[in-house]
This record gives sequence, structure tokens and C-alpha cells, in this order.
Amino acid sequence: MLNLLLAALTTLCSLFQSHRRLALENLALRQQLAMLRASVKRPRASALDRLFWILFAKYVNGWRAMLHALHPDTVVRWHREGFRRYWRWKSRRRRVGRPPIDRKIRKLIQEMQSANIGWGAPRIHGELLKLGIEISQATVSKYMASTRKPPSQTWRTFLENHVADLASIDFFTVPTATFRVLYVFVVLRHNRREIVHFNVTEHPTARWTAQQIVEAFPFDTAPRYLLRDRDAIYGKTVQQRIKSLGINEVLTAPRSPWQNPFVERVIGSIRRDCLDHVIVLNERHLRRILREYLAYYHSCRTHLSLSKDSPKPRTIQPPAVGNVVALPCVGGLHHCYGRSAA
Repeated sequence: MLNLLLAALTTLCSLFQSHRRLALENLALRQQLAMLRASVKRPRASALDRLFWILFAKYVNGWRAMLHALHPDTVVRWHREGFRRYWRWKSRRRRVGRPPIDRKIRKLIQEMQSANIGWGAPRIHGELLKLGIEISQATVSKYMASTRKPPSQTWRTFLENHVADLASIDFFTVPTATFRVLYVFVVLRHNRREIVHFNVTEHPTARWTAQQIVEAFPFDTAPRYLLRDRDAIYGKTVQQRIKSLGINEVLTAPRSPWQNPFVERVIGSIRRDCLDHVIVLNERHLRRILREYLAYYHSCRTHLSLSKDSPKPRTIQPPAVGNVVALPCVGGLHHCYGRSAA
């Protein structure tokens, strides 16, 4: 009995001693915390620190009295911010409404709109249904690009739609052996890439240019449209002569040779195939060379735009006709190939 009483007294003393020790440790920590607050104006809390105080404030009563480095409003603000982030995350996890439209379908809708004049949502929706893409017409309207005015056809589309009734004119220069500059005027019909007229002069004028256009289109062969650039030589004299022939002028934008591509391509071919390999002596010499080259150009030279045929169609000669023979053209710069019976 005495031993039991002594054990109880010993335990009670140890409890009092442990409580006293905890109080002393708490006092020491408070003193160190006060020193830390004096040296650091605003402590930075990590995400884990914020989570700790949010949970601590939720499950421990009297948590406000235990705060020393933080303000209670700060913990409340952290709790509200965590609440908003949680529900924002939860809302993203559970999407409601219509399923999103694939990016390829959205791109296809915009491509159909830009590539076809006057196509609205009903027309595009009908095409999509034929392609097995089942979306609503309202969705098509949503992803169509907004335009202030109806889209216009491209310049290339205009040229292709009027290729049979369109001709082009242009000048290019050729230096001579005596450093003179000659001007070559070219008239091209687009449908068969045929050069219907050319001429050479050293001093081009508006009257001379107008006369070349008249010679290029005798009788009723004038095209409906004539494509040209904005060179100053095409003045009132040329414009009146073109109008008298019943031709409508189509002007390219300033400094935009790519808008007159067919005649620019022909001029490039004349240079690469012929003029880059000869030294022009004079005006007469240049006319003769161009006449020989154009004979080769029209009768023998194949073109990609004509399904690899020449402006004047060539017949296909099967091997049974005979052996292959090469006929020199343009002084031997090029050759025209055919078959001849042995």
C-alpha cells in the first residue's frame, strides 16, 4: 500500500514537472518568434503552410489566439481562395453541354467559306452532311469567320474563268552589241498561250503601241478583255483604240507583275530559251531571231498548262510511223522531234 502511494506521488510530481517544462519551452518559442517578427516584416507562406493553417482553423477551437506570425484575416483569405480553386477545378472536371468541335472541322468550315463565294452556313452545313460530319447549322455559323463584305474571287480564279476571252500585252527590253536598248512589244492570247503579235522598236510611243494592238486583232478576233499593267505609255491614245475595238481593259495593281503572269512567263521563256544565248546586233537581227523562236514556240515547244502540248496542237506519232528524227530550230539552240519513215 505504501509503495502504491509513493508511485502515485512520483507520477504526480513528474506531471507537474512536464507541464512546467512545456510552459518554459512555450515561453522560449514566443520570445524567439517575437525576435523573428521584428527582423522579418512579412513572412512568406508556402502552399503547404497555407494548407496547414486552413485545416488547423477548421478543426481546432481558439486558433485565432494561437496566431503570432500571421493575421487571422490572412488565414480566412487563404480558405476562401482555396474554396474558389477547388470548385473551379471540380467544374472543369465535369464538363456539361455540347461536346467540343474538332479543330480539323473548324478549319474545314473556314476553308469552305473562303474558297467559295457566297457560301453561307446552310450551304456549308449541307456539304458537311454529305461528308458524314453531323453538326448543327448553328455550330457552323459559330465557327465561320466574320466578314464585313462578301468575299470576292481571287485574281487567279478571274483569269481562269476568262482564259478564252483574255489577252495580255507587255513590253520587255533587249540590249544590243552596241549598248543600244530595243523594246519588244508582245501580245499573248491566254487560251492556247499563243503570241499573236510582236514587234520591235527603239523608240516606243503611244501611237505606235496603239497600232500594234490593231494589227494583233484583225477583223473580229479581238478578245473580250485585255490585261495590262499601268505603264505610262498606255495613255489616252491607246485606251481609245482599245475601246474602239470593243475590248474591256483589266489593269493590274501598281508594281504587281505577278498579276499578269502568263505574259511574264512567256517573256521569261523567250529570255531563257533564246535571248540569253545570243548577242543581238540590231533591230533587224532581233526581229529575225524572235521570228525563228516563235515558230519553234508555237509548233514544237510543249507547255505544262496545255497538258504538255504546243500552242499549235501536235499529233502523237506512234513508233510504227518510223524512226525518231531531230530537226534543228533557232539556229540549233533547240530541236523539234518527230518520226520519219525509213
